[in-house]
Amino acid sequence: RFSTFSIIQEFAKLMRGQGWSIVFALAALTCATVLKLIPPAGTKVLVDYILADQPLPNRWTEFGLSTDRWKLFQFGVAAVLVISIGRSLIGIWGHWYATKVAYRVQLSVRKRLFDHAIRLPLDRVYQLKSGGMASIMRQDATSVSDLVFAMLYNPWAALVQLVGSLVVLAIVDWRLLIGSLLIVPVVYFTHRSWIGRIRPLQLDIRVRRKAIDAVATEVFGGIRVVRGFGKQRSESNRLMRDGHLMARQQLHIWWLNQFIGIVWNVFKPLAVTLLLLFGGSQVMDGRLTMGDLMMFIVYALMLLNPLAVLAQSAASFQNGLSSLEHVLELLDEPQESRSPSIHEAIMPSDTLGRIVFENVSFSYPHSKVSALKNIDLSVEPGMMIAFVGASGAGKTTLCNLVARFYRPTQGRILLDGIDLESLNFECYRKLLGIVDQDVFLFEGSVAENINYARNDASVHEMRRAAELSNADEFIHKLPDGYDTMIGERGVKLSGGQRQRLAIARALLADPRILILDEATSSLDTYSERLIQQGLDTLIADRTTFVIAHRLSTITHADQIIVLEDGQISEAGTYTELVAAGRHFRRMLAPQAGGSADQADDRPDGDKTSFRD
Repeated sequence: RFSTFSIIQEFAKLMRGQGWSIVFALAALTCATVLKLIPPAGTKVLVDYILADQPLPNRWTEFGLSTDRWKLFQFGVAAVLVISIGRSLIGIWGHWYATKVAYRVQLSVRKRLFDHAIRLPLDRVYQLKSGGMASIMRQDATSVSDLVFAMLYNPWAALVQLVGSLVVLAIVDWRLLIGSLLIVPVVYFTHRSWIGRIRPLQLDIRVRRKAIDAVATEVFGGIRVVRGFGKQRSESNRLMRDGHLMARQQLHIWWLNQFIGIVWNVFKPLAVTLLLLFGGSQVMDGRLTMGDLMMFIVYALMLLNPLAVLAQSAASFQNGLSSLEHVLELLDEPQESRSPSIHEAIMPSDTLGRIVFENVSFSYPHSKVSALKNIDLSVEPGMMIAFVGASGAGKTTLCNLVARFYRPTQGRILLDGIDLESLNFECYRKLLGIVDQDVFLFEGSVAENINYARNDASVHEMRRAAELSNADEFIHKLPDGYDTMIGERGVKLSGGQRQRLAIARALLADPRILILDEATSSLDTYSERLIQQGLDTLIADRTTFVIAHRLSTITHADQIIVLEDGQISEAGTYTELVAAGRHFRRMLAPQAGGSADQADDRPDGDKTSFRD
């Protein structure tokens, strides 16, 4: 956990570039607060020289002020009105600048959070979940921006009013000033002994709220499964269990705040009563006038109010610090490795696409089991490599290493003789095109989803990619064609339509290295045959990695890699592996509808493949 001082230092860094705005805000606030201190002085004039009919001081007539009490009263009322209006206008101006700074800080925190989180290791991103990350960006970023008021604006207003009130009280009677200063330890006590408990609780609440938001997002993302199994009530109960615990923590904090309020609600009238008794005795002894006493009471209240505000707003301060601490903990997490290298800049036109695995092993974080063991593989430019094997054999893991979503635990992967570790991963991934079995589409139009691969693509290029993937056929039947909104994750489209859009997106990217994870799994036989030509165009002259479960789709792969328990058990062409009669032939037999001996008897015309 971060110390309070280090958190405040980080907040100061967030305020960089906002210096003049803060200066303007605090300057305006100072003027408004000083003007606020002037009207109470009119209390003495009203009571002593107008209501009590005391003789006016000689110095007033020297300055040319009227001795007519009615005119003096009108002048005083007008002056108070003008000062009050001026104070309000100046105060609004200062508050506007402070509010702008708060929103800028909020945007800055959200941007830093997003830029950092989107580059975290993939396993950490999965832990955060979309709802949890949204909770941090929404709740914590807002609370951090509130520190502009909780740590700067409001304390400054209280400080100026406090100092001003103390100056006036010192002028009236120094003994009253000493009595007023006895209030300060009360503020210190309430903050150190009570409010200090709030920050750890607020931090726990933020963690729990993030978990609740993540669960809610997950439930609505899988609403078909939830309803399909009739789990609405159980999911609601799961959410409520965490919600009740968070509510109890929030009530605990509420009581802590109420304790502070109770202390000040008792202390303020008690302090005023004591000061009134002392001041009243001074009036009776003739040391103070009634106007002096009334003015003193007003300024005493103006002294107590900022102290009460400081004590009670300390809870908001702790809330903001806990939010910033939560943000800093996330920003402190290491991102994906970005090793500097002379090979950081890599251009698609200079890339051949030769991929070499040298003794590669890999284990997922926090797992003691190796997902891949001692993989040695050389893939020449333009080759089509198919990975086959049982679920959990390591097919997807191998492709994730090619995409550099994870780093090898042992060994290295080379692109055209250059270690991937020495390449800028963002630059490298621009060489990739990925079509997953579980297609992800963004909420937006058809055109926007295809153009996601290349924002600079022309309309002709985008439509050509759709035609090659045979997506153009169904797009024209949509209500608004390419401008049709497809909903979150493309819910308004069928599985086959989403798959064809994903292929069009990959075609438009024009990648040097292509990864196809069961790219035709969501298609019926007719749709699958429709897009074979588009896939052939997509694969041509590109290094391609295919994950296949239907072995008939990879009959013309340049090399088929059979994986068992994270190791390569067989490698060769379709014909070579069938002839060898080992594991691949046994895998093929059930799909061929017969025995292992019959696996190679199917007519070639029935073997759908990417290159038929």
